[in-house]
Amino acid sequence: MKAVTWHGKRDVRVESVPDPKLKESDDAIIRVTSSGICGSDLHLYEVLGPFLTEGDVLGHEPMGIVEETGADVRHVKPGDRVVIPFNISCGTCYMCERKLFAQCETTQVREQGSGAALFGYTRLYGQVPGGQAEYLRVPQAHFGPIKVPEGPPDERFVYLSDVLPTSWQAVEWADVPPGGSVTVLGLGPIGQMCARIARHHGHRVIGVDVVPERLEMARRHGIEVIDSADADDVADAVRQLTGGRGTDSVIDAVGMEAHGSPGAKIAQTLAGMLPGGAAAPLMSRVGVDRLAALMTAIETVRRGGTISVIGVYGGMTDPLPMLRMFDKGIGLRMGQAHVKAWIDDLLPLVSDDADPLGVMDLTTHRLPLEEAPEAYDMFQKKRDGAIKVLLRPGG
Repeated sequence: MKAVTWHGKRDVRVESVPDPKLKESDDAIIRVTSSGICGSDLHLYEVLGPFLTEGDVLGHEPMGIVEETGADVRHVKPGDRVVIPFNISCGTCYMCERKLFAQCETTQVREQGSGAALFGYTRLYGQVPGGQAEYLRVPQAHFGPIKVPEGPPDERFVYLSDVLPTSWQAVEWADVPPGGSVTVLGLGPIGQMCARIARHHGHRVIGVDVVPERLEMARRHGIEVIDSADADDVADAVRQLTGGRGTDSVIDAVGMEAHGSPGAKIAQTLAGMLPGGAAAPLMSRVGVDRLAALMTAIETVRRGGTISVIGVYGGMTDPLPMLRMFDKGIGLRMGQAHVKAWIDDLLPLVSDDADPLGVMDLTTHRLPLEEAPEAYDMFQKKRDGAIKVLLRPGG
């Protein structure tokens, strides 16, 4: 089959790799019909190379048709249309019983000290082949796949794999009071959906970004926006809109590759130049992030407010302004999305023909799988108005 494989920094290729096969009784094989390129994939493209092996298959936002199932898979069958959550969880362990599916104890990658295994996401998370491919082996398929109805286009459902549950969790964890306000830093796909979900909940939403197409997309969905290129100080601009106080909550949807933080950018670049055997342990012990977005969140949130971090960070020795955070009484919550915990909330919304979350207005580019290298380059450089890219095997 054809699949998107990693070969080095900014070097992904579409190659022929062996077709996946059932290995366990709770496996399934799906024929992939759509698979997104995630902002987190750009971390692999740029920063996290030391944790990858040449030829790793990328991608963690797939959906498709069930082709084959193991003997213990009963809730889906060949021919069913399914979305595959990006984290792999069993549904029955201590963590899963508490709906902490991203910490599943059955698939935890203990040798790396990491949580549940993820599709297409480095040795840190199990090195499981990903879904930017024609076919995908799905472990723990007795629990993971989300069955969706036939008929509507893939865009109605594919974002249940990651974007929508990640965004829903970010809003839930932001703990915005009824009728309250939230600033969303970063209006990429996750930030767009965070803003729409928060507005759907009845909150006032202020979105911050620098990319004109992202700002315009947010405006289309009734979001107030701040162009950070025009604001000398984003936190001050938000305070001016909120009676000098700041918003009740802030969602950091940017993460470790924020603009700014030049020292951390240099450290990331230097680590990326080392051989993988040297860079990986260095990044695991002393890695630092570009913390511009998180620092902005700390300054922007009102006293006693909450910051929800959903952008990916990877540092181990990041300096935080603890005095400032303590003085302001800031609540802080973060982590990988527990995808299956939020599907009951989301599935009725994406199944609604009225499209209350605007899922049909997120994809900006639909490209054949064979064009993945160009798609990654375009997405990283934000060329051609790229906000969200879907790859489609077979065209």
